Amino acid sequence: MRRLVLCTGNQGKVAELKALLPATFELLGATTVGLPTELPETGTTLEANAMEKARYAFDRCGLPCIADDTGLEVDALGGAPGVYSARYAGPQRDPKANMARLLMELEGKERAARFRTVIALIDEQGALTVEGVVRGSIAGAPRGRGGFGYDPVFVPEGWDRSFAEMDLAAKNAISHRRRAVDALVAKLATRYR
Repeated sequence: MRRLVLCTGNQGKVAELKALLPATFELLGATTVGLPTELPETGTTLEANAMEKARYAFDRCGLPCIADDTGLEVDALGGAPGVYSARYAGPQRDPKANMARLLMELEGKERAARFRTVIALIDEQGALTVEGVVRGSIAGAPRGRGGFGYDPVFVPEGWDRSFAEMDLAAKNAISHRRRAVDALVAKLATRYR
């Protein structure tokens, strides 16, 4: 079994990723290997943030490290909140405040959006990144009790329910994170033969 360290303190991400990875990988949380739950994120792109977190973790624990950064990119807002999605309404990272700001800024505007996840892997062989994207739209108000972050206001294309109204299996089948993980798993299959 190949051990991977997931560089996050977000337990929602840990649960989602565990459900998506093949059983041949053991996923360790950051705190399991003595890392802090908050890792550096000073980049101006999703790619830079994912790479920075994975590099920080790898340099400290020496195990293969994967880190992701996800952003909600709204067309009418020029791609915002994007890399600033978690702190869109301020440094306190309040999901309800973030959604409230987003909905206020979208009043009377086109609501097309996409969720994009970038995953970086750093191990003894070097670094790589993959990404996953799901297009959709922003609902007029939060709906549902599941998920986390912007899930209550994001309705994926082809669905009439928000991510927060779906059970985890339905969301995982179509999510941006699933698409990024699928791309990562394909890379891992050739990297760790």
